[in-house]
Amino acid sequence: MTEQQQKTLEVGQKAFSYLSHGLKTGEWEEFLNMLTDDFTFWFPMGKYHGLNIGKPKAKEFLEYVSESFVGGLSISSVERVTSSDTTVVFEFLDEGKLQGESYKNRVAASFDIRGDKICGYREYFGSDGKSN
Repeated sequence: MTEQQQKTLEVGQKAFSYLSHGLKTGEWEEFLNMLTDDFTFWFPMGKYHGLNIGKPKAKEFLEYVSESFVGGLSISSVERVTSSDTTVVFEFLDEGKLQGESYKNRVAASFDIRGDKICGYREYFGSDGKSN
């Protein structure tokens, strides 16, 4: 692993830990502080489907996530981490209560890294969360 890949992986792991904390507690400040001003994110469904631009939009989205998962969303296991010079992808299982109903899913979350900040995020999901 090159020095750049190691730095990117470290920044991605820090961001993922802040994301995990936010999902569980609704406290997003540390994660939001890691975002660049021109941060973009892509979400696969609902009100935030497609490309979203800017930290204010990210903050709005994260508050929406916290409202949807009352009681928090827990990451039950990280299945794989893949990284390059500029991107880190986490594949994980999560679970909680989505609007009062039991929820489990398998998720891939991709962080684009610039320096020590996150400049982009893409999320993909859509299974029952069972490990294969």
